This record gives sequence, C-alpha cells and structure tokens, in this order.
Amino acid sequence: MEAFEKIPASAGIFFYQNPIFVINQIQTKVNFKKSIGTAGNSGGKTRSDCQVTIEPTDSGGIVIDLISKVKVLYGTDIIRQIHEILDFYQIINARVSVADSGALSWVIAARIEAAVRDLFDVKESWLLPLHANVIRPTSMDKRRFSRLYLPGNSPSLMINAYLHKPDGLILDLEDSVAPEKKPEARVLVRNALRSLDFGNTERMVRINQLPAGLEDLDWLIPHGVNLVLLPKCEQASQVEAVKARIDEIQNQNNLSGNVWIMPIIESAKGVANAVQIAAASKTVVALAIGLEDFTADLGVRRTQEGGESSYARSALVIAAKAAGIQAIDSVFSDVEDMEGLRDNVQRSRAMGFDGMGCIHPRQIPVIHENFAPDAEEIEKAGKIVIAFKEAQAKGLGVVSLGSKMIDPPVVKRAQKTIDLAIELSLIEKNWYENLSI
Repeated sequence: MEAFEKIPASAGIFFYQNPIFVINQIQTKVNFKKSIGTAGNSGGKTRSDCQVTIEPTDSGGIVIDLISKVKVLYGTDIIRQIHEILDFYQIINARVSVADSGALSWVIAARIEAAVRDLFDVKESWLLPLHANVIRPTSMDKRRFSRLYLPGNSPSLMINAYLHKPDGLILDLEDSVAPEKKPEARVLVRNALRSLDFGNTERMVRINQLPAGLEDLDWLIPHGVNLVLLPKCEQASQVEAVKARIDEIQNQNNLSGNVWIMPIIESAKGVANAVQIAAASKTVVALAIGLEDFTADLGVRRTQEGGESSYARSALVIAAKAAGIQAIDSVFSDVEDMEGLRDNVQRSRAMGFDGMGCIHPRQIPVIHENFAPDAEEIEKAGKIVIAFKEAQAKGLGVVSLGSKMIDPPVVKRAQKTIDLAIELSLIEKNWYENLSI
C-alpha cells in the first residue's frame, strides 16, 4: 500500500507509512459540530464529480450506500478509499452516502475529506501522493498571452483543460465559487494541484479577497502552485501580506522556489496605487485589471469599445512596464463574438498589454494569434538584430539601420520579438540565414 501524507495545520510535512489506524483499539471520540456533513455536487448535468453525505451514528460501524454507474468496475476501490479516509479521521460509526457521477479518485477523496471537515474541526489533511509532474517551476518572464479561468468547485472542467493549451490555468476560489462552497473548493483545488498533470501550462489559483485569501494559501503553497492571483488589490501592503504568508508556509514545510504573485486591479483606488503595487515584491510578475468590478466601482457600464476604462488600462500598463513586469488585460465576456474578441485583443496589444484572461477555451486560439508578432514585425525585428550584431562585430559603438540610428531599448525589444517568434514556431532558429539587410 502506498504511503499517504498527513499534514498538521501549523507544522511541517511528516509521513505515516500506513494511514490505516486500528480504530477499534483507539476508540477516539470526535466532537461533531453538525449532525450531517456534506460536500460535492450531483444531479442535472454534473460530470466527474460526486456528492457525499456523512451522518455519524452511535454504533454499527461504517455503512456505505454507493450509487454509481461504474460500481461494478470501481465500487470496491471507492469503498476502500472511503474507509481509509474515515479511519484516518478516526470516525468509526457513520452512514455514508455517495452519489457518483464518474468522479476520479482525487475528486472522491476531496469530497469525503470536505464532508468530514463539515462535521468537525480538522487539523490534518488526507493527501494522495504528488503526481510526478506536479513540481514544474515557471520563469518570471514566461509567456502569459492567455489565462483560462476554471471554477474551483467544478472538477469536470479541470481534468483536460490543459489540452486547449492556454499559457495558464486559473483554478478559481473567488467569484466563481458560492460562499457556502468555498471550504470544499479549497480541498478540491488542493487535490487537483497534487493529482493533475497540467503539461507546460502554468498552474495558477485565484485566492479570495484578503484576509480570507491568506487562509487559502495554506491549501496551495505546499502543493505545486506556480502563481497566485490576488483579487481586488488596492495597496502594496496586501501584496506584502501575501508574500509574507507564502514565505512562512514555505519555511514551515522546507520548501524553496518562487511562487509568483499577480495582483488584480479592480477599483479606482487600485489604479491610483498601481505603481506601488507593481513594485511591492520581486515575486510580482504581472499586474492584471478586472474591468467588471472596476466599472462597477466607477458606477458606469462596461462597453466593448472600452472608453470608460482607457485611462485605467493605460495607467496599469505604465505601472507594470515601469516595474519591469507584464501587463494583463481583462477578460472578454462574450464567448460567441470571435470578431469582437479579435478587435479587443488587437487594441489591448496596441496599448502595451502582454496577455489577457479568457473564460472559454474557444477564445484561446484567437488570443494567441493576435498577441503573437506578425510577419512584418518579425522581419523588422530581424533586420534590427542583424544590424546590431554586425555593428558589434565591427567594433562600432553606434548602430544604424539605413539612415536611422538604433537605440539599445529598440534592439532589446527586437530581440524579444525574435525570441518569441522562435518560441511560437513562426520562424526557424536559423532565421538569420534567410534574411538580409
């Protein structure tokens, strides 16, 4: 049997070689705060999820009622997993009902644990082993053209989302999760981080607005998250608080490496403080803007043309670029309007944004295509890079292309365009062999 991990809330990681306790000898009494614990979803169009109900009893052991279309194939494994988790939490008498809609083991485990947590205060976590490809650090300047939002309490949307090849997947704990569902969403997102292979997609989580978001971090930092989105950020001290808590959790668990922070500006106050927010920590890799909440804060309607937010978006871009980080635009909410999305992306890029959020996979190709450099940009950048290299080879201190002088920032931007074109397979690595000045 594989060893499972047991993590106290305020201590480092340690291991039990066998998570099964001999409960009948221990006879531990649990002080339940509710008569029934529930978690998960069922009915209607629910897929890849389950609904769990746990009702403690005075005697009779663990009685499990499992309703599942795959009961013949996987019923024994599901029941074994339920027993393991209840044994771990020293629950020895209970009626357990599970309505399964094709949930994978990490989802079932999350729902059972969340239902237990709904029953009584739990200090420890029952964890499946980390997937082999979970720990994949990302760089500060990683391409972030697209970030696909996924509701943090909907496992069916998480399982294969990386196949759409967004630059980042956001498991959302904030607006897409109902307040009463947030505790169980934390457990589910933690298990998703530990169990799913996201490929080369950056693993992001949007936490709740502070101070609740600080508690969310306990469920993310030890489990392979790359980037934390901080919603409704209005001042640098909020970023500092998130960074301090991340450091504390990493120290407790002997972890190293950067967990990046992306503050989301969603108010007039946030825009006014954007420069300080961008520079609040060296782990801030980008500023994002959320226009739905921003326009609500202004008391105006959000339009497709975006005139009401043009100042705020420009201010955010300038603050980000001054800090040497990326600027990320808001989502485009009409998932049916591909032409409108294309126009929006082109305006966004022209303003200096480096990427934007998306709420449907079909938006990803349009976003990628229109944030990528076009043929004319690539050719111009190539000529600048070649001119710079030739000037260096000749020992010249001045770089010129035709009759125009080229400044170092122009060369740097041109090289970045070339590197991006190679990364996107728009040109070959030996592109310079087919280009002449």
